[in-house]
Amino acid sequence: MPLIVVPTPIGNLEDMTLRGIKALQEADIVACEDTRHTLRLLNHLGLNKQLISCHEHNETERVETLIKRIKSGETVALVSDAGTPGLSDPGSVIIRAVLERGLPIDVLPGANALLPALLLSGMEMDSFLFVGFLKGKTKDKRLKLSEVAEIKETLVFYVSPHKILKELALMGEVLGDRKATLVKEISKIHQETFKGTLHSFDKILPEEKIRGEFVCIVEGNTQEEVEDENSWKLEAETMLKRGDSTKDIANSIAMKYSIPRNRVKRHILEVSGEEDN
Repeated sequence: MPLIVVPTPIGNLEDMTLRGIKALQEADIVACEDTRHTLRLLNHLGLNKQLISCHEHNETERVETLIKRIKSGETVALVSDAGTPGLSDPGSVIIRAVLERGLPIDVLPGANALLPALLLSGMEMDSFLFVGFLKGKTKDKRLKLSEVAEIKETLVFYVSPHKILKELALMGEVLGDRKATLVKEISKIHQETFKGTLHSFDKILPEEKIRGEFVCIVEGNTQEEVEDENSWKLEAETMLKRGDSTKDIANSIAMKYSIPRNRVKRHILEVSGEEDN
């Protein structure tokens, strides 16, 4: 029997699909991120199922156990605490293992925070890049942002409330002051949308509103390459000649032209002959 990936509500229990409920009813075992959280969902649905924890700290260890259950003919339902397993949530390790071994698998459509936030932003939807959570230390996050800075497609980030202002500031520093939309608590009573630019949210996002998970939608790179490239490079070189520091030049140009600071720094190092130093 198969592994069935079952999305669960991200805030409103009414978003649980009929197919998702049926899959949980028919499952022999439910692999879940947090057994206590999933138990509440199952109780709400009137279901009594065997649960096995499968989270970011033990997912690799659970692979063989779940593979053995599937091979023995049991149906395993895979859920996370909220949304679709594997999408910025545990589950991808199990899913890959099942696919690599040629075992049956099905993935049900269902709740996620990505698409509602993207629609609420009103930004370009024909093509977008899902970045998810920025991981690691500040230097790792800065590197990831630099990698996506030139992309013209809309960017989608997940952000935790205790990191929101710091990460928005970092996005503004690396990506430039682009248009952005924040959507918090999707599908819950206190769902709310904030629109502005990356540098404006520290002023327009009230402290009491910084609760719950956020989705941050950021406009893709819309710079007119040739004209703007020549303009900011000329201005940067003028500032360099008058003795301004690399840091001050990068901050000023990045803010004015909405381009990544690292891009400005690279140009300054090139024209000053310090690139290899």
